[in-house]
Amino acid sequence: MDYDRKSTVSSFYGGRRGSFDALNHSQSPDYTPSGRPRDDASSFYADQQQRTSHDVLTGGQSAGYNASSFFAAGRLEPLKGGRDEEEEAPEAQTWDVYADFNNAGPRYSTAFGIGQHQEAGYHQLPPPPPPPGAKTDGDADSAQTPVELVTVPALGPEWQLSEMKHMTKSGRREMQSEKRQEKWKAWHRGETGLCGKWFTKRFLAFFAFGVAAIIGTILAITIPRVPGLSFNSSTPLIAATGSYNASIPTEFSRSPANFSFPAYADIQVDTTSNIIPLTFNHISAQVWDSASNLQVGTGYFGSDTLPAGSLPIIQVPLNFSYVASNDSDPTWNEWYNACKNTGLYANGSRPGVNFRLILTMDISGLPTTQSQSTQVDAAPCPIELSITAA
Repeated sequence: MDYDRKSTVSSFYGGRRGSFDALNHSQSPDYTPSGRPRDDASSFYADQQQRTSHDVLTGGQSAGYNASSFFAAGRLEPLKGGRDEEEEAPEAQTWDVYADFNNAGPRYSTAFGIGQHQEAGYHQLPPPPPPPGAKTDGDADSAQTPVELVTVPALGPEWQLSEMKHMTKSGRREMQSEKRQEKWKAWHRGETGLCGKWFTKRFLAFFAFGVAAIIGTILAITIPRVPGLSFNSSTPLIAATGSYNASIPTEFSRSPANFSFPAYADIQVDTTSNIIPLTFNHISAQVWDSASNLQVGTGYFGSDTLPAGSLPIIQVPLNFSYVASNDSDPTWNEWYNACKNTGLYANGSRPGVNFRLILTMDISGLPTTQSQSTQVDAAPCPIELSITAA
């Protein structure tokens, strides 16, 4: 159907039209006026044109539309201000779509000052002229001139005195002290623990009790007890043997008056109160005469470990040695009479000696040394001199 291919309202204009395209045809169309009188709408264009605006196309009938309202007129003018960049650009230059964004090449956009005489962005203001009354550069800078507010932040609320104090060292110390006090009060009330929710007051009490019980049990087992010492009632002193006997000479001399001989102290050790074995680092001994209160002997016992809960016997080496001014000394005579040959006595019985033995024990596991002393009465002499001895 070739009634009206450009408009669907051709009946409004009063008749059929031929299929003539005015834009795509080189010759002017030959329209014959219909002879109908012009409507009132055409008077709107009377002051702008000498002839009726639509008589040629519509045969004198118009509704106030121009030609472009129902013809596809196409592009009437360039898009940018009536000029074409492609025609104005040099022939060797090609259009770059990224020129507005990579700052390299011609700019096609004039938004925000881009592509004009100056680049977009911040531009420093020119320095203002000094005021008439300024004498120095400082006066000129301090005068009432425009100031660039580039990095000045927006003004906020005023600082309170408490906030200013919290920014000082003393204020921070006070805040930390208050936090510690609050934490201590909360822990004392059982609301919190020392490590978050752990180690609350109640838990810490039970924990401390358990730790104390464990420590007490360990100490009760591991700490050694000082053992009890007792001498053999019949022979508290026994004769030395072996290499120790050979290392000390046995003699009694009247001029000068002296004596020396080796012996062992026969001692029973009570370790029944100990749970673990008892270890002696060393034991030192001193022998004192009971009558004259003079030292007549020394001794040393080395390191040894004794079983726990038993009554072991140890022998402490003793070195009896005494020097007197003459043979009338009572201490020398006492020990000489106790050690003489039994053949020199009618009843064959020698008198005993009285002495006090002091033992100083260094026990492993105890911080200090422990000392014990015992009194020995009428102890037989561990040696017997020959019948021909002086």
